[in-house]
Amino acid sequence: MFESLQERLGSILNGLTGRGALSEADVAAALREIRRALLEADVALEVVRGFTDKVREKAVGAAVLKSIKPGQMVVKIVHDELVEMLGAEGETIDLNAPAPVVVMMVGLQGSGKTTTSAKIAKRLLERQGKRVLMASLDTRRPAAQEQLRQLGEQTKVPTLPIIAGQSPVDIAKRAVQAGRLGGHDVVILDTAGRTHIHEPLMAEMADIRKVSNPHEILLVADSLTGQDAVNLARSFDDRVGITGLVLTRMDGDGRGGAALSMRAVTGKPIKLIGTGEKMDALEEFHPKRIADRILGMGDIVSLVEKAAETIDAEKAAAMAKKMQSGKFDLDDLADQLRQMQKMGGMGGIMGLMPGMGKMKDQMAAAGLDDRMFGRQLAIISSMTKKERVNPDILKHSRKKRIAAGSGTDAAEINKLLKMHRGMADMMKAMGGKGKGAGMMRGLMGGMAHKMGLGGLMPGGGMPDLSKMDPKQLEALQKQAQAAGLGRGMPGGIPGLGGGGLPGLGGPKLPGLGRKK
Repeated sequence: MFESLQERLGSILNGLTGRGALSEADVAAALREIRRALLEADVALEVVRGFTDKVREKAVGAAVLKSIKPGQMVVKIVHDELVEMLGAEGETIDLNAPAPVVVMMVGLQGSGKTTTSAKIAKRLLERQGKRVLMASLDTRRPAAQEQLRQLGEQTKVPTLPIIAGQSPVDIAKRAVQAGRLGGHDVVILDTAGRTHIHEPLMAEMADIRKVSNPHEILLVADSLTGQDAVNLARSFDDRVGITGLVLTRMDGDGRGGAALSMRAVTGKPIKLIGTGEKMDALEEFHPKRIADRILGMGDIVSLVEKAAETIDAEKAAAMAKKMQSGKFDLDDLADQLRQMQKMGGMGGIMGLMPGMGKMKDQMAAAGLDDRMFGRQLAIISSMTKKERVNPDILKHSRKKRIAAGSGTDAAEINKLLKMHRGMADMMKAMGGKGKGAGMMRGLMGGMAHKMGLGGLMPGGGMPDLSKMDPKQLEALQKQAQAAGLGRGMPGGIPGLGGGGLPGLGGPKLPGLGRKK
């Protein structure tokens, strides 16, 4: 979402940090470029003015211009103001009210209200164990109520039975009553939208609010809306009184201005962001982490959380047991590749790693994209069970058959086998060094050393990230940046063994290997 803004701001701020001293003219020139970059990213003019004025006020002081590293001080000021613009502290949906807590979803037609309602319901059910009831109040859009019913079946969340001919206000009354009688903790009201803001829509929203008395009113907005996002947010806030924002399609290629503008104009927090079509593609909004991503500092904390969510504990334990005996076959490699796909693929992982956002184009040029995972998995799937367990038996005739079955060629098969041999040798070397979790920590410690983070892990081991609280994870991210991860990877990326990408066995990319 923020790629173009990240590139523009990155080049502007790199120009400042590369200088030994700064004058007021240098800061003013940089602020003009920052202003232009934000406007091109569709950030509202009034928001841009406020942002640049605050940065200028803090950046032209004598303390900054005469500091030892004035460029880095300006970067810190820009970062802090960006965090402030996005909302300082992240906030989640507030459920501190007598049950059932009513959550009213509002927004324009096509913004993703119905899908987002189901995503929130699924999240509350699975993560907080809440009993949720969903109700569709959209009587105008064809099959809108049926869509929510089907999403309810998919997410195992009950929906209010449909009664033909009822008005949205009557449905809202019935939903709240059903939630109370059925012992539900949360009732989500999916209201109707229009293609544009007009009086009948606002009047209907106000009437629904009166009868349902919602504790949360969430405005669902498409993050690709652009400049019009400000008018949209203002109109709903003035007439309905929103308590928070949910931005959808944050995985798109839009310029990100809506996210920066809506929070600044309404003063209401962005509570959740939609990052894809799947029902679990919903994330909490953390202003500091988003600011870090925009300025190319990465987001180690989100990467750790994503790994914790997707890693199968039983499979991880089985892998540790296999490592103990020094075994690592092609089935294990396929599991590792699928794991990376679940975490968002190469692009998603690299986007969260400090200093790696700029490498996407180079990766694409070198053929290192998510399609490569698909080809490698196709190669492994085209092998027999015997071949996956013992790849040494793969001779020319077998490779020819596998290439035909997977739509690849012998060269790609050889690359995959070479990568597997390297990883298998590492597993064998680790096999005699310990058992279970201790051995895994040793392996992770070695990977951390290659990242330039060895000093952060006493004894060479990897701390148990699952037991860290958010503040400790944030501190780890700061240490990572202090270790140089915000300006390239001093020791390569974990598991690279000298400059390739993790477990890919592909060509090395400039700037990613060990410094000479």
